[in-house]
Formats: sequence, C-alpha cells, structure tokens
Amino acid sequence: MKQLHLMPEGSGEILEVKVADTFFSRFLGLMGRAALPPGSGLLILPCSSIHMLFMRFSIDAVYIDRQYRILKTVKELRPWIGISAATGAWGCLELPAGEILRLGLEPGKKLSLISSS
Repeated sequence: MKQLHLMPEGSGEILEVKVADTFFSRFLGLMGRAALPPGSGLLILPCSSIHMLFMRFSIDAVYIDRQYRILKTVKELRPWIGISAATGAWGCLELPAGEILRLGLEPGKKLSLISSS
C-alpha cells in the first residue's frame, strides 16, 4: 500500500499515512484493525463519505480537496453507528480519535505533502 507523509499546517508534526486507492483497499479501510496509532492515518481516495460499520474503535475524519486543503472535520466518529459525508471532497483522511484537536486541524488549513513511497 502506498504511503505518504503529510504535515498539517501550523503543527510541525509529520503524519505517516497509508493510501487506500483501489477498490479492495477502499472497501476494507480500517475494518478489522484494533486501533490506529497516534501520528498515523488512512487516506481514502477518492472518497466523500464514510461509515463505521464493522469498526472496533472511534476515529476522526478529515475531508480534503485535491490540493490537500481541509474542507470539513468530524470528531469522534463512533464504531458501528458513525457516518459522515462532505460534498465536493476528493478524499477522507481517517485519524485516531482526538487527532483533530491535538493537531489543530480545521477547514481552510492545508496538509503539505512531504514525501511518498
């Protein structure tokens, strides 16, 4: 799975992000995992909505456009019952619950692409 390093504007921290951009990787997402470590995430492309069916932990969701600008943030999506969407989003970055607050992520801020592999 492709990996990116993203730096949220104003945070100085680098996030290690895996990219789900195939049918199978997008379908699986984070299902079956026990947790997502702090400082990591899953970027689903393309994606403008997510659900939490079959998830075992809460997440934060950050919807972005093609320039990695944040369009919408959703905190603490709960397993099994959470659902969210963002009109016009190109992708959804799934992060451990609490990362939106910790990193100061908000609409209008940008995620800088540091490197990819």
